[in-house]
Amino acid sequence: MTMASIRAGSVPANIRQVRAHAATDEIIIERIAAGDQLAMRTLFARHRTLIYRFAMRLLRSETAAEDVVSEVFLDVWRQAGRFQGRSTVSTWLLSIARFKAISAMRRRQNVELDADTIANFPDPADDPEMCLAQKRDASLLRKGIAQLSPAHAEVLDLVYYHGKAIAEVAATLGIPEPTVKTRMFYARKKLAEIIQAELSLPLPPRPCR
Repeated sequence: MTMASIRAGSVPANIRQVRAHAATDEIIIERIAAGDQLAMRTLFARHRTLIYRFAMRLLRSETAAEDVVSEVFLDVWRQAGRFQGRSTVSTWLLSIARFKAISAMRRRQNVELDADTIANFPDPADDPEMCLAQKRDASLLRKGIAQLSPAHAEVLDLVYYHGKAIAEVAATLGIPEPTVKTRMFYARKKLAEIIQAELSLPLPPRPCR
């Protein structure tokens, strides 16, 4: 099976199609493992945008992000039988995408993610980025995230834009939960500085009302 057949394959409008689109991701993975191309197209349609946006924020290249999407779904087609249900399907897909993106980054720039070693920090209340999200267009928030390091940007991306919990982020990135919290702490701190600079906000920021 090729990516072209996944993207362009014509799916007949019949009962099997309706059932495929109504099935859970886990059932679809089982069908893919059995060689069901319709299930593969369904999974691609559901999660292609999720994977593309995630890869795009890491690689900041449309071509590279599209390559990651292709590689992820080709891996799924070949290895669906290895899915063990220890995480959600979307988390599993993002884990594959992250591995592919990091490999692409290393090939292109010899970039390695930094490692945070501090165990745990509480989230600060009334963060400037949260105020901004409530009061202003989220475009500035995205601009700020784009200025973070890859390690910090991917954590905020998973939490803010993909709605992942700390445990799911840890599973996706293959790191301990305390490390996720540490990266969140420093990422949010740096993001607050970027936003304050953009908006010329005084320090400390005033809480949202």
